[in-house]
Amino acid sequence: MATKNFIEELEWRGMIHTIMPGAKEQLEKEQTTAYLGIDPTADSLHIGHLVGVMILKHFQMCGHRPLALVGGATGMIGDPSGKSQERNLLDEKTLRHNQEAIKRQLAKLLDFDSDAPNAAALVNNYDWMKEFTFLDFIRDIGKCITVNYMMAKDSVKKRFNGEGDGMSFTEFTYQLVQGYDFLHLYETMNCKIQLGGADQWGNITTGTELIRRKLGAEAEAFGITCPLITKADGTKFGKTESGNVWLDPRYTSPYKFYQFWLNVSDEDAKRYIKIFTLLDRETIDALIAEHDAAPHLRVLQKRLAEEITCMIHSREEYEKAVEASAILFGGATSEALRRLDEQTLLQVFEGVPQYRVARTELAAGIPFVDLCAEKSDIFASKGECRKLVQGGGVSLNKEKLADAMRPVTDADLIAGKYLLVQRGKKNYYLVIAE
Repeated sequence: MATKNFIEELEWRGMIHTIMPGAKEQLEKEQTTAYLGIDPTADSLHIGHLVGVMILKHFQMCGHRPLALVGGATGMIGDPSGKSQERNLLDEKTLRHNQEAIKRQLAKLLDFDSDAPNAAALVNNYDWMKEFTFLDFIRDIGKCITVNYMMAKDSVKKRFNGEGDGMSFTEFTYQLVQGYDFLHLYETMNCKIQLGGADQWGNITTGTELIRRKLGAEAEAFGITCPLITKADGTKFGKTESGNVWLDPRYTSPYKFYQFWLNVSDEDAKRYIKIFTLLDRETIDALIAEHDAAPHLRVLQKRLAEEITCMIHSREEYEKAVEASAILFGGATSEALRRLDEQTLLQVFEGVPQYRVARTELAAGIPFVDLCAEKSDIFASKGECRKLVQGGGVSLNKEKLADAMRPVTDADLIAGKYLLVQRGKKNYYLVIAE
């Protein structure tokens, strides 16, 4: 990809909100360094961060040098942009732990380790802010930007006009600290562009203004922002009933991650496949046409879920997620069921009726009909159970049952603990041996 294509690439993907005049020319002129700030308040990124990370990825693929800035210092203050409440502040030990975890996730998408001139770098603004005294900061930085200029920012005006609990002095100074980050990176790493979401425009322009006032009009710095991603129904992107969709499998399993993308609406899938994958325009146009011809096949959602699950987790985890989905919605085998780890098994069958039996009951073996009509109420009566088994409509652990009197023993347990009973195509029951 030629260097000059970065803006064009982002524009057709719907990833540009505002470009500062001169930014495009700067990118066409030479290899350029740009940074994007990431909030380190957790030890994992979530999919809300992915838009920014994908922009850094495109930036590097277009021959430029991306910097990921972990906001250790700014994370201690809290950005008022888009917030109506002040956030909790973090200690240094937590920040360092979060920084390392975030770098490991970014390394799946960005090249940090090669000797290429545009290898990515991770920086933390705590490293240059921690030695800065308050007096030095207000003398060297504070005097460059007027209070009138700071008050004109939307994020400040909203809070002053009664949104939330007002604004502390700490939060009011946030834009100066972020502006200083840009100045510092401009001077030490020749970083000329700041990237961010549309809600960051006020902070970004404070940075370009600070650079101009501190270093003179010939010091050129620019900002490029991307739109804030929403869902077609207007609700917040990246949130589910159980909270954020995280990139770390400890918080969101690959199965749930895959399911999130698989279940997006047709309209959202058409936008997300451009933003969250590296597929080229020709491929995406062909996928959209194929999807429009037969929307019920969900071609777009399947490809989106595949691309992004492989990118964030691995092809192996993607294949396991597909197999887990097939257990619930398709004709998967008992072998596939037994390959599931316990966490995924419980997530696949989240919400299905659960019954508990004593493990001792299974030691000698218990007839299936007794398990399902006496020890539980999966069937209303033994007669109903026998009738359905004879009709071929009952499975145990994804295997059709031929005899309602078949003994169920410990050997049948999945993960040493679970039995899966299926009535008809869609009714599942989980029996847990304790």
